[in-house]
Amino acid sequence: MNYRSFGNVELDVSEIGFGCGDVGGLMVRGEPADQVRAVARALELGINYFDTASRYGGGRSETNLGRVLKELSADVFVGTKYSLGESDPVNLKTGVIQSVEASLKRLGRERIDLIQLHDRISFQTDVSARAVTVTDVLTGVRDGLDELKSQGKVCYYGMTGVGEPNGIHDVVASGMVSTVQTVYNLINSSAGHDSPPGFDMPDYGKLIDLASRRNVGVIVIRVLGAGALTGTSIRHPVAVPNVAPIGSGRDFQQDESRAGQFAFLVDEGFASDMPEASVRFALSNPGVSTVLVGYSDIDHLERSVEYAAKGPLAPEALSRLPGVWSTFVR
Repeated sequence: MNYRSFGNVELDVSEIGFGCGDVGGLMVRGEPADQVRAVARALELGINYFDTASRYGGGRSETNLGRVLKELSADVFVGTKYSLGESDPVNLKTGVIQSVEASLKRLGRERIDLIQLHDRISFQTDVSARAVTVTDVLTGVRDGLDELKSQGKVCYYGMTGVGEPNGIHDVVASGMVSTVQTVYNLINSSAGHDSPPGFDMPDYGKLIDLASRRNVGVIVIRVLGAGALTGTSIRHPVAVPNVAPIGSGRDFQQDESRAGQFAFLVDEGFASDMPEASVRFALSNPGVSTVLVGYSDIDHLERSVEYAAKGPLAPEALSRLPGVWSTFVR
């Protein structure tokens, strides 16, 4: 396993992280024994970052991850996410504290290494729709995190970079967060590359470059486009059957269609399959710290690590990608 800088976090993070989300489903709907075997194998392979959230499986992901880590006596770096969907919009501080306290209980931990905002950045506060403004984040939300940090319950702050792109940039530029999660894949590469005129997906405005300048670690999410970039329409039994697009096209069918335009990466031998091409594409950007993959079984885990070990995609392959991206316009 190779390791990379994680912004100002005092950790050399594994290039592949362990995603515990709903999409892959292993840590939400998998069998307990399978969960233990997968986490144990991840540790053997050198993975040192595990990512979950209060909303994954209604808290089941946190509960299962906490149980497995305790069973394995594993000391790893854990990131989770808080959501303000149940809080009073005038008391965001209390909402943050309540959400994090509940996560600590489910995880069975005294401290969360990396606590990340899971709500989207918007122009207007609407916690019922999981939307907060930049001002919300830098005032009430931060007040809650600061209180938790003073009590030794959280260490580093992060955010999931979804919502209004300029607002995401503002939070990253503020210096509040140590990490940012961003959509970055072959279909929507705007977090790391210039977008063509008329680009018809969320434009993250080379967020990875900004994060690098601010010494903020970058966690890549949706590297497989929620399954669109797997090269198959068959979904694993523990994976979610239908996935809403995040940071991509208007629907999953459009994402699958666009994914087909990258078939040359496999057909011409740049990668063995589309998942490999996708993981190696993300890791071709030196500003990326780690790539989160949502696993359904141990095979997915082992293959992801094998892909990363092959290194970045060939320069020739990378040079041909802008020609495909130029067609993703209105």
